[in-house]
Amino acid sequence: MAREQRILVGQVVAITGGARGIGKATAQRLAREGMKVSIGDLDGDLAEEVAGHLGGGAIGMELDVTDVDSFSDFIEATEEQLGPIDVLINNAGIMQLGPFIEEDLATTERMININVYGVHYGCKLVLPKMVARRRGHLVNIASVAGTAGFSNGVTYCGTKHYVRGMSEGLHSELRGTGIDVSCVMPVAVHTELGAGLPEPRGVKMPQPEDVAEEICLALKEPRFDVFVPRSVGTLQQVMSILPRGGRERMTRAMKADQVLATADMNARRDYELRAARSAPAIETGKKKKKDKKKAKAAKSDD
Repeated sequence: MAREQRILVGQVVAITGGARGIGKATAQRLAREGMKVSIGDLDGDLAEEVAGHLGGGAIGMELDVTDVDSFSDFIEATEEQLGPIDVLINNAGIMQLGPFIEEDLATTERMININVYGVHYGCKLVLPKMVARRRGHLVNIASVAGTAGFSNGVTYCGTKHYVRGMSEGLHSELRGTGIDVSCVMPVAVHTELGAGLPEPRGVKMPQPEDVAEEICLALKEPRFDVFVPRSVGTLQQVMSILPRGGRERMTRAMKADQVLATADMNARRDYELRAARSAPAIETGKKKKKDKKKAKAAKSDD
């Protein structure tokens, strides 16, 4: 017997990083479904602009997912204006590429703060209320990179492994509470984040609208694993039963191991520059460290 789909009309969904790419496409898709949409993005003006085009009372506001107070304010404002959050989509994330030994610590910290803490904070802040109401759905955007490791994107892969592992743990811990957890694992997508990346053999690079559609379907018929395209899920099942050598040979045959390593960095230049400015607190932190060093040096001179 076919499982009856959930009705999404009237439910409140909060989306981080919702002004561009997958987040924007998902906001548009869920608005068409009749959901009440709240968009949070570091670019608050763009978030408001996107929300204005959605209609249906959608709202957009500035959100720095690396700042727990900013995240808390976003959730509070969403619930004040739209009502209790039924669905949180932790979508905000960045991918900066390059050899691991050449990656500066600010880049490492930036990806960890956004991709790891940005998801962790969201789950931590909304779950108590969801558990109290015994309903809710967490959707964490990971990546196929969270199921393997690829050269030229070591830190990024590590952060997405965290999202995958955290989602698995929450899925187990929340069983029976009325809270659903979905982990979305797309291949490289035609967005700014995916700029300059080649397609692996046998896997078509999806559009952000394809990911949005799968998220919508996962909300209607809850499931944990959300691979985009779905064929990647089948590949993952096959590869999971192979020994490491077999998995690596299969990965090389598909040239999946070259997707990040052979990225066209000229095509990625604009994205990489924007990503480098996507965690303001890191720059503030660096300034504080410099100020402390100066103060220490000045004290030693006295």
